[in-house]
Amino acid sequence: MIPHSKVILEEEDLASVIEVLRSGLLTQGEIVSSLETKIARFIGVKYAVAVNSGTAALHLSLLSCGIDEGNEVIIPSYVCTALLNAIHYVRATPVLVDIDPDTYNINVESIKRAITERTRAIIVPHMFGLPADIESIVSLGIPVIEDCAHSIGARYKDRYAGSFGVLSIFSFYATKMLGAGEGGMVLSNDLNLIETIRDLRDYDEKETYTVRYNYKMTDFQAAVCESRLNRLPSYIDKRKALARIYNSGLDGVGARVPVVPEGREHIYYRYVILLEKPLKFMDDMRKSGIVCRRPVFKPIHGYLQLPGYPVTDEVWEKAVSIPIHPSLRVEEAHLIMDAIKTIL
Repeated sequence: MIPHSKVILEEEDLASVIEVLRSGLLTQGEIVSSLETKIARFIGVKYAVAVNSGTAALHLSLLSCGIDEGNEVIIPSYVCTALLNAIHYVRATPVLVDIDPDTYNINVESIKRAITERTRAIIVPHMFGLPADIESIVSLGIPVIEDCAHSIGARYKDRYAGSFGVLSIFSFYATKMLGAGEGGMVLSNDLNLIETIRDLRDYDEKETYTVRYNYKMTDFQAAVCESRLNRLPSYIDKRKALARIYNSGLDGVGARVPVVPEGREHIYYRYVILLEKPLKFMDDMRKSGIVCRRPVFKPIHGYLQLPGYPVTDEVWEKAVSIPIHPSLRVEEAHLIMDAIKTIL
């Protein structure tokens, strides 16, 4: 069975973890600090704080911006519920908007219509490895938090995703680009925001009391991320090579393929196609030995039972994510294409 996603652990990853374990210093320490420095430098921002998940990164980002009850935060409906959870953690109000039909990213015109006097932030996920129209969104004048859980290493023009907003967050969940099991990070050029987040991620040995959190990353998770960061360019190159096979093979077979606007780099964390009968397709592919999945389990407006998101509805109803990960062999990609052509 060809899996939809697969965790890659190479010898240098294992060696880095063993070194940390032998040191006896298992929790947050020097390796975490080293990872923060390296990722901030890689993305091109000044500061970074590592935490234990992407959701924790979102939560602390909202807190650092002073967002609380009575404030509104704009997010796309076509995204995982981590964003909704983080907004609810700070008792703010989520405002859902529709997406672009070609890129599946948050739609700029929908954002403009949703802004009110209570809007305090826009969370902008760069979906599936393709940057959103981040310059246009930043120009609206509302603080932007970039969600780079899918997109570390992707570029918008000559800058990396994660270098445009007042804050940006990253996830190191097992199947993400730098998967370390769990983990996350917040990046910013604003030292005040970063110092607030650094203070809130750990509750022990503080001079004053306020509600703080146990959101620390461990050194052995950081060691895996640091090891994999060295290979990130090669991972991206492999994903692009696989995407070229799919782009060529899917031409004319009845599947809508991703559109990559000029000036944006797609790193293909996911390869998403739109089909008229996605459930039957996924079932047929599984019978052929290939696991495909919905790229978003359910849009947020579906959970909240809200109408009025036609593009999100269409994309969600038709979208299928086919396997694309660095351990996928070229011959397996051709087998996947053969199966798709037969089924469609």
